[in-house]
Amino acid sequence: LQLHITISPDLYTKDPESSVLGQKIVSKSIEMIDRLGFEDFTFKKLGVEIGSNESSVYRYFESKHALLVYLINWYWSWMEYQLVFSTSSMSDAQVKLAKAIAILTQKWPDNSLVAGINAAQLQRVIITESPKAMHTKSIDKENEEGLFGVYKRVIQRVSDMVIDLNPKYAYPHMLITTVVEGAHQMRFFADHLPTITDQVENQAQLVESFYQDLIQKTII
Repeated sequence: LQLHITISPDLYTKDPESSVLGQKIVSKSIEMIDRLGFEDFTFKKLGVEIGSNESSVYRYFESKHALLVYLINWYWSWMEYQLVFSTSSMSDAQVKLAKAIAILTQKWPDNSLVAGINAAQLQRVIITESPKAMHTKSIDKENEEGLFGVYKRVIQRVSDMVIDLNPKYAYPHMLITTVVEGAHQMRFFADHLPTITDQVENQAQLVESFYQDLIQKTII
């Protein structure tokens, strides 16, 4: 898919989309964080992988935390694009919300590429590592700076769909945040702690089915 995701300039020192090296930094960092984990990932190791040096990575991102926040924003920008593209022409509020929940809870297939990025690897990185970017002492400052604006906008978009379907429902934002974060947790647990999830024959659809059922029984 030829798609350009626009990311706020506040999230990088130099736009990685502006050069081949910058694009390699983003794509290879996703692969390495997925493989090594965020703790063991370093810019020095990344430099070796891309045939450059550590200092060249710092020209684009001031820290690996900044890089992770960039990846989080890329992910949610792509999710927002899907939400808008897939639901904008829908008039039935129930159908529209169901489509949004499907998008929020989907599992991207291995080797799926979006604008040169391995979407399945990125999703695993977001599921596993994004809490480490948010559960920090700097979260309030970064929130004020708008670093998590796209994520909050996605929650707002789908919360508005809940209100459209049931204007009397009192907790739309908490409900959708629970769906988003819970879906990530359930995908992680299904892969690593499967006995605390419910095992069904069609495992790929388990998470989506659970949250579709939850939404239906909660607000309809």
